[in-house]
Amino acid sequence: MPFLATVLTLYPDMFPGPLGLSMAGRGLEDGIWSLEARDIRRHATDKHASVDDTPAGGGPGMVLKPDVLARAIDAATTAEDTRPRLLMSPRGRPLTQDYVRELSAGSGVMIVCGRFEGVDERVIEARGLTEVSVGDYVLSGGEPAAHVVLDAIVRLLPGIMGNAASGHDESFERGRLEHPQYTRPREWEGLEIPPVLLSGDHAAITRWKQEQSEKLTKARRPDLIRPKD
Repeated sequence: MPFLATVLTLYPDMFPGPLGLSMAGRGLEDGIWSLEARDIRRHATDKHASVDDTPAGGGPGMVLKPDVLARAIDAATTAEDTRPRLLMSPRGRPLTQDYVRELSAGSGVMIVCGRFEGVDERVIEARGLTEVSVGDYVLSGGEPAAHVVLDAIVRLLPGIMGNAASGHDESFERGRLEHPQYTRPREWEGLEIPPVLLSGDHAAITRWKQEQSEKLTKARRPDLIRPKD
């Protein structure tokens, strides 16, 4: 069975969007994964198709109604559906490469895209939604964040990357940032490729890459460096 991604959104036309292009798009065409975007508004019951209401206790903005969203979730899943249920939220657990790898190993994922001031807390609890954040900033809605999550997951699915080994040394895969990359021409605007990369000495090249990776990580993301056991 292909990896199944279900997205609940008020804007289903935003999907597949960039996920229909490049590696993810080819994976869709080849049946490696599948995507369904479901319109939350279809589950509103009043004549105005209302999906939101004012916050209890006062305050600005609107809140996505629990009854409408719960019906959308229930229609998209079954009792046998064990896929993780994610809610894109700036207050959620940070998205990391380790978590992406965990999600990619499963059968799929359901993602709820919030809007307005957020989602009624009761539906988060009652439907077992895991809040996930793609960074310390606020977006206009969960759709761009859902694209990020799915792109990160899909590229790890077997058969997506032409050369699976190309992902082994990327940033965050080994708790470090990736080393600098170079390609032809050998000299460009007076700048040369580091000679060690052209030496043919594979051991020296490996050492150089590791040293550069550690140097960059220490300078830019020291929080990634874990103490040695």
